[in-house]
This record gives sequence, C-alpha cells and structure tokens, in this order.
Amino acid sequence: MDAVDTALVRIGGQRFETIAYEQFPIDNSLKLAVRNLNSASNIAEVTKYDYILGNLFADSVLKILHQTNTQPAEIAAIGSHGQTILHLPESNQPRTLQIGDPNIIAQKTGITTIADFRRRDMAAGGQGAPLAPAFHNYKFRRQGVDRLILNLGGIANFSLLPGDLNKDTCGFDTGPGNGLMDDWNRLHNGTDMDMDGNWAATGTVSQLLLQALLAEPFFKLPPPKSTGRDHFNIGWLNQVLASTADTVNIEPASVQATLLELTAQTITDAVLAHAPGTAEIYLCGGGAHNKRMVARLKGLLPHIAVTDTGQLGVDPDAVEAACFAWLASQTLAGSTGNDPAATGAANAVILGGIYPA
Repeated sequence: MDAVDTALVRIGGQRFETIAYEQFPIDNSLKLAVRNLNSASNIAEVTKYDYILGNLFADSVLKILHQTNTQPAEIAAIGSHGQTILHLPESNQPRTLQIGDPNIIAQKTGITTIADFRRRDMAAGGQGAPLAPAFHNYKFRRQGVDRLILNLGGIANFSLLPGDLNKDTCGFDTGPGNGLMDDWNRLHNGTDMDMDGNWAATGTVSQLLLQALLAEPFFKLPPPKSTGRDHFNIGWLNQVLASTADTVNIEPASVQATLLELTAQTITDAVLAHAPGTAEIYLCGGGAHNKRMVARLKGLLPHIAVTDTGQLGVDPDAVEAACFAWLASQTLAGSTGNDPAATGAANAVILGGIYPA
C-alpha cells in the first residue's frame, strides 16, 4: 500500500525491457481503510474497496500510457496482482484473496487484463506464493554463479538461482520484511515508513525481545512456505511484548531497532540454512532503500556481495510490477507461471484468469 507500482514492459522470447515505471500515490484515507481489511471484514466493505482499487489501478495504467505516448491498442495485456487482504495457505481450507476488480480494469482501459494469479497455484496444492521465483529465474539467472534475489516488501522472500542450470531454483517467504516496521513506525510517528532506518538507529536492539520474536514457529518451518499480514502484524507483536518479561516498557525506538534486527536475522538464517553457497544477493522492493537494513545484511553476510537489481538492469522498485507483466505474458501464451519448488504445488500450472478487452 505504499503506492500503485506500474510498469510498462516489452516482452518477446528472451527479450525483456522495462520501458517505464511509475509509483502513483494512494490517498491516505484509502490506505488506512484497505490496511484495516481482514478476515473479519464484511462482504460489503471488501466489495466496496474491490471496486475502488479496480478504478485506481485502471487509472494508473491510463496515466503511464499517457506519459509514454502509448495507445491502449499497443498493449497486449495488463497483469494485475491486486491488493492482498487475506492469505491463509496453511488453513484447513487454504485460501487467499486479492482485490482490485479486473473487470473494471479491462473495461476502463480497453486492455485485456490477467488477474487472480495465486489461487490456481493453491488449487494445485501450493502456497500461492511466492510467485516471483519463476520470473527471477527467467530474468536474472546466469550460468556459473549462485545468486539470490531478495525482495524486501512487507514480507521478505528470496529466490535462489543456482549457477548450475541443471539444479532447481528455490524460493520462499522468510518472514517480516518492511511490514511490521512500517506499522510500528506509523503507530508512533504517523508516517508511512522509517526513512533509511533512521528512527531504528536511535534505539537499541533488545536481545530479550528479539529471542522472543525469533521463537515464532514459522521461522523453523521448512520451505516451501509463505506468510502475510494475517500472521505478522501489530497484534502479533503486541502479544509477544505482553508475554515477554521486562519488554512491555521498552522504548518504541528500541522496538523498531529490534524489528529491523528480526528481519535481517531471519533472512540471514534462511540464507545460511538453504543457500550457503550464494555469492551474490540482489535486493528489490522498498526495503532495498533502507540504508540501515542493507548495512545490517552486509554485516551479517560479509562473505556475500550485496547490491540491488539495478545492477542487473531492472529498477529494484519495478521488479514486482515487471514480474506480473511477465506472468500475464505467460498466461496469454498458455505457459505455466508458478515454480512448484517455491510454492509447493503438485505441478506447474497456468496462472490467473483472463478478462478480455
């Protein structure tokens, strides 16, 4: 919910080019309302914001087309992930929900729209996430070097791309990325993010709280695994704070410092456990700009070169939007889009529903 990430991408065979990328702002009242949607929300509220976000996403497409002097007829398709408001892959009835009505997007833009990417993977027994590893494999994999693409979004996830092209890729959610830090910062400072980790830098990591947070069973689960704000949220944090001796009165800045350390530590643990031969890590997502987070990862993984995907030709902010453009092209071509090694699906499947222009 930072902004609407919109990428204009040209795809053809092995050719992939990001022509333009923009972040279109979201009204603060809309951000708050959508953040508050969850499994307890009533259907009237969910469908209301499904409609609103559908229009917002359509408008962002029309804006980037106008900015680049591109006609809708020149666009093969829109890939719209939508805004996740529910993700419960481990439930007895596994389910996930992304809103932003693709019918509205297709109608308003006059462009065929592909959406609802996650549920077909879940129907095949997968977690429905992460879906980026297949794209990372297509765009970033190179023979002879083990590299890892680390997405620092609300949830952190990575794709391991072995230099041996005969080996399978690996990808999974490691746990919180920016989400908890953003929520805690918003609660105490009223801003969307802790810019560069500057507020966290004024606090001191509480080892007692960190160990209590690290005791969360999700971190010990083997991949494939995925998670979301249904699990890692302020309620979860407050529960740990309340149940851990001597942490209830910890300074808010020190909680923020501890949350940053939690993200860095759980990523590091996952890399060392599942990708120990990694030579290069390329960051993408909003957390790639958190200078304190990047410095901490470099400190915890001194033997690995850490930079961002800009070094590979893709703006780190644009990777996720570009990913869903590529997934849409896969769907249109009748090609699979998930990576069963990452999601746990029984087989590779064609993702998403097609909403014709």
